[in-house]
Amino acid sequence: MAWVVAVVLLAEAVFIAALNWFLGMVVDRQGMSLAGLDPEVMSRSSKVAGVVFGLYFAVCALVAVLVAVRDRAPAGLGRVLLISVAVVHGLLGAFAWGLVGWTAFLFMMVVLGLIVLLLVTYDRVGGVDGGAPGGGVPGQGGDPGAKPEPGAAPAGVGAPASRADEPQDGDEEPQDSVPAQITLPAPTTP
Repeated sequence: MAWVVAVVLLAEAVFIAALNWFLGMVVDRQGMSLAGLDPEVMSRSSKVAGVVFGLYFAVCALVAVLVAVRDRAPAGLGRVLLISVAVVHGLLGAFAWGLVGWTAFLFMMVVLGLIVLLLVTYDRVGGVDGGAPGGGVPGQGGDPGAKPEPGAAPAGVGAPASRADEPQDGDEEPQDSVPAQITLPAPTTP
C-alpha cells in the first residue's frame, strides 16, 4: 500500500511541476499582466513554484518508498512530511471542489485517504501485520520481542501477573484495580 502512495505522489509531483511550468510559459508568451505585475516575474515565480511543489511531493513520495522498503512506520521528519502532504491534499480538495469540479475533489480525497491509511496502518510494531504486545502476559502473545520479567512465574492467559513492587492485600496503600503495564517503545524509521 505504501508503494501505491509513493507512485501517486510521484505522479502528482511530475504533474504539478509540469503544469506550473506550462502556465509560466503561457504567461510569458502572452505577455499577460495581473494588476500591473511584470509578466516576466509572474512567469518566473510560476516556474519556481512548480519546481518547489514538485520537489516537495517527490520527497514525500521518497518517504512513502522508505516506509514500503523498511516495512515500518515513518518517524520524525518523514511522519511530519506525510502529515503535511495529507493536509495539503485536504486543502487542495476543498479548492478543487469550487474551482475544478467534483471529480478533482474526489481524486484529492482518495489520495488523502491513502496517505492517512498509510500513516495509520504502519503505526504498529513490526509493520502492517504486527500485533499489540503480549496481551498482558509477559513473554507470550503478539510481541515476539517480549521477555518475561525477572522473578515472574509463568501465569495462565486469564491470570493476572503478580509483581513484587505493587501493594498487596493488607498493605497500607490503596491497591489499583488494574496492574501497571510497561510497554517498550516501538522501533521507527526516519
